Amino acid sequence: MGYSFMVPREIISGTNVIEELGAHVKGHGTKALIVTDQFMVKFGNAAKVEGALEKAGIPFVTFAGANSEPTDKIVDAGLKVYKEEGCDFLVALGGGSPMDTAKAIGFMSVAGGKISDYMHVNIDMQVPFLVAIPTTAGTGSEVTKNTIIADTENNVKMLLGGPSIIPALAVVDPTFTMTAPPSVTSATGIDALCHSIEAYTSRKAQPLTDTFALSAIKKIHKNLPICVKDGKNVEARLAMSVAATEAGIAFNNASVTIVHGMSRPIGALFHIAHGVSNAVLLPACMKFAIEENTDRFATIARTMGVADADTPDHEAAEAFVAEVTRFCKEVGIPALEDLLTQRGFTKEQFLAQTSKMADDALESGSPQNTMRIPTKEQIIEIYNELF
Repeated sequence: MGYSFMVPREIISGTNVIEELGAHVKGHGTKALIVTDQFMVKFGNAAKVEGALEKAGIPFVTFAGANSEPTDKIVDAGLKVYKEEGCDFLVALGGGSPMDTAKAIGFMSVAGGKISDYMHVNIDMQVPFLVAIPTTAGTGSEVTKNTIIADTENNVKMLLGGPSIIPALAVVDPTFTMTAPPSVTSATGIDALCHSIEAYTSRKAQPLTDTFALSAIKKIHKNLPICVKDGKNVEARLAMSVAATEAGIAFNNASVTIVHGMSRPIGALFHIAHGVSNAVLLPACMKFAIEENTDRFATIARTMGVADADTPDHEAAEAFVAEVTRFCKEVGIPALEDLLTQRGFTKEQFLAQTSKMADDALESGSPQNTMRIPTKEQIIEIYNELF
């Protein structure tokens, strides 16, 4: 059996590698659209990218209209700027949302129709050069073939994908993550942990993805608590940035499983940030998943150091579930009911939507990558267990 393995054309990583940006984009376009959000402008991160382009003599325009949950309307707004300003390549700066927005703007600049036309389509076309600069250590979007965009008409988060969506250049510079507050550091770090765990335990796992996934799990388990407590720890921030990229490479090629499938509907309906909803789901989903993939979860437990070579696989797998439960609490992941209250929703409103959320989760295809494939009824049961 053969495997396909996709990564960006180039990844540059290290402290302050943003200063080298101009040399890496010269010849790939004449004017850039920088896609970012207002926080990146406020914290000075956008200015660092603009300065690197100015230093190289490359014209640009900045679109700071991305937000925490990218929608088709935001993509349309960015695409309008891209075309009106005569841009021919893109630089995405931010967490997963600006990167997802930029990916969508890029392929929609050459595609026809509406973005919703491309759900369940393998997007493979000639697209503008795209640079992805993550400012969180979490999404791995800088190396992935997917973008998640909300369809505002149908109230669904669309998972769009294909080789054309993979950025051409990933710039992994931990200095951009220094401005992330503990809550963002925690949520995005758990997102990266989910990526690596799901990739390692996916039906589509392969030897190369196993290597990246286990490396990421080990780094995240060690360094995320450090980053949450001390955001200025450069060594830990660099390790987390590399781990998030490793996790992105892993799930880009092995896919995600039940956690991500169940998470997207929570974000779409209750506006809870993607990484946080993943974290809320992780313990319950892992408890469900270990039954038919015990040896792989046991290996993760040993990688985390909560089991050893002599621990029976079933005990090690259970230790893994206990550890991710403890770990989420250690890094400050809130309870779901508190998150709903903060956003003006109730537990009852959440439970009333579990049938729709289960349908949407299964429609995404991600839960079917789990070795223990869940039924709709089992997904609803997991949603109920979150309280």
